Amino acid sequence: MVKIAIDLNGGDNAPQSVIDGVKLALDEHDDIEIELYGTKGSYNENLDRVTFTEVAEKIESTDDPVRAVRRKKDSGMVQACVAVKEGRADACFSAGNTGALMSAGLFNVGRIKGIDRPAIASMIPSTDGKGMLLLDMGANVDNRANHLYQFAVMADIYMEDILDRKNPKIGLVNIGSEDNKGSELTKATHKLLKESHLNFQGNFETRDILSGVVDVAVTDGFTGNIILKTIEGTAMGMMGEIKKALTSSFKNKVGAVLVKSGLQNIKDLLDYRQYGGAPLLGLNGHVLKAHGSSDAVAIASAVRQAKRMAMSDSIEKISNKVGSIDE
Repeated sequence: MVKIAIDLNGGDNAPQSVIDGVKLALDEHDDIEIELYGTKGSYNENLDRVTFTEVAEKIESTDDPVRAVRRKKDSGMVQACVAVKEGRADACFSAGNTGALMSAGLFNVGRIKGIDRPAIASMIPSTDGKGMLLLDMGANVDNRANHLYQFAVMADIYMEDILDRKNPKIGLVNIGSEDNKGSELTKATHKLLKESHLNFQGNFETRDILSGVVDVAVTDGFTGNIILKTIEGTAMGMMGEIKKALTSSFKNKVGAVLVKSGLQNIKDLLDYRQYGGAPLLGLNGHVLKAHGSSDAVAIASAVRQAKRMAMSDSIEKISNKVGSIDE
C-alpha cells in the first residue's frame, strides 16, 4: 500500500478541489492510502483509506517562503514533508506556495547526497502528445554549469524510471543551435553534457518548445520560469481570442459547431492537468508541486504521479549516479 501525504489547504481552489481529487484517485487506485493535513473545519468527510490530521497553521501564497516554513511548522505543507522524512508517507504534494514547498522539502526531507541544488521539473505539453520535461522551473535563479549538468542527470533517470521513456533525448535551452552560441553558463554546460553518458542532442531553441524534438530541456531556474509562464499566458490568450472570434457573429457560431471537436483536441493538448505535478528532483524523498489552480482532475493526476514516484527507485539511482560522477 502506497501512502501519500497531501497539504489540504494548498492551492487556489483548496480544500474542496483537493478532496474531490482524492475521491477520484481512490476510485482509480485500490492500493493507496491518503493522509490529509489541513486546518480545523477543512475536512468533514469520512472516506475509506483517508485519514485527517488537523494542523494549526496555513502557508499563504503571499508568505515569504523561508520565513513561513520556519514560523509555521504546524502547517499542512510542512507536516506533509515531515511525514515523508519520518517514513510515515512514501510521497507528498502541495498545490500551495512553490518556494515554501521547496524550503519545506530542503529543511525537512533534505537533499540527496552529492546534489548541489534540487530542481523543479515540469512537464510541458508537446504536439506529439508525449510532453517534454523542462527544468529548472524556478527553484534556483542563479546556477553554475555543474548544477545544470546534475539537473540533466536527474531528469534522465526520472524520465526512464517514472515516465518509462527509455534513453530520453536531452536538450540545452539556448539562443541558437550552434555549439559556440550562448552565455558562459550555457557554453560550460554544453561541454559537460557533450562529454557525458547522456543522450545529449545539443542546444535547444525555445521556438521548438512544443514540437517534442527533445524529451528533456535543461536550463537555469530564471529562464525556465519565464518559459513556463510565457507558455501558460500564450495558451490562455490564444484560446480566449479563438473563443471571442467564434462567438462574434451568428455565422461564426455556426462554424464553431463544425470545428468544436478539433478545438477540444487543441484544448486537451495544452491541458496541464494531465501531468499532475512537478517533482522536486534532488530531494531525498518524493515531493511534488501541483499547479496552484489545480482542480479535481489535476489533483487526481498528482496522486497518480506521486504513486509512480513512490514505487520507483529513482532516488537511489540518482544517488548512485551522482556518486559515480564525483569519483
